[in-house]
Amino acid sequence: MERNTIAILGTGTMGRALALGLLRSGEAQPDELVGTTRHAERAQLASEELGIPVHIDNPKAAREADIVLLCVKPHTVCKVVTELAREGALDHDPVLVSIAAGVSSRRLEKAAGRRVRVVRAMPNTPCLVSAGMTVLCAGKHAGEEELESAERVFRSLGRVLRLDEEHIDAVTGLSASGPAFVYVIIESLAEGGVMMGLPRKVATELAAQAVAGAAQMVLETDRHPAELKDQVTTPAGCTISALLSLEDGRLRSVLARGVQAAAQSARDLGPPAD
Repeated sequence: MERNTIAILGTGTMGRALALGLLRSGEAQPDELVGTTRHAERAQLASEELGIPVHIDNPKAAREADIVLLCVKPHTVCKVVTELAREGALDHDPVLVSIAAGVSSRRLEKAAGRRVRVVRAMPNTPCLVSAGMTVLCAGKHAGEEELESAERVFRSLGRVLRLDEEHIDAVTGLSASGPAFVYVIIESLAEGGVMMGLPRKVATELAAQAVAGAAQMVLETDRHPAELKDQVTTPAGCTISALLSLEDGRLRSVLARGVQAAAQSARDLGPPAD
């Protein structure tokens, strides 16, 4: 398989997760990656952590990369793209892969002021442990080749789907924000275990594995979650009693509204419209 050099502009939480995931999976070698950050002291720390060159010059990092991963904040990503174009760092026509929530491919193309191949990607932090979920969509000048290049990057970090760009904000609310919701669920389940006398570490492991196993059942059996839930719910059993208590607390509505709120917030991100 063809190897690509990859520049990760922005080695914050998600940028580091992507870099470490790529390295651990073997999809990229250290000499095929370069990263950037805004501050010199952070660059040194990130370089030591990741084992790749990390500096503060975005155009320098992008100038020789086949793929440029834009992992900067949504309100700054257009400025970064404009700077790259102004400094000639896009003259070799790299694939730009943006993970910035709420910033459309059209906005990025406009910021470049030239024809650029843009792919939007919405990953989540479990990419760090190769259990991520990433959704890709192509901009105006990107096609199958560019999507395949981006897919090779993220496939090694977990599952990958392709959708139309109109769905990306909803993906952000569900898939990108979703792990945070699940962490709250795991914490809450563990608290229940502690309340009933389990050691906290044991309760946390039990809760986390229950969530992981249930998720794997949904993915591998391709059966509706309600059907799998009914398998566990025996007549007059303990599970149905617990489920009724959860329904009393409007758990379904609260989680669904959380996704809705996160998706709406994603739409409001990015720089103000011109």
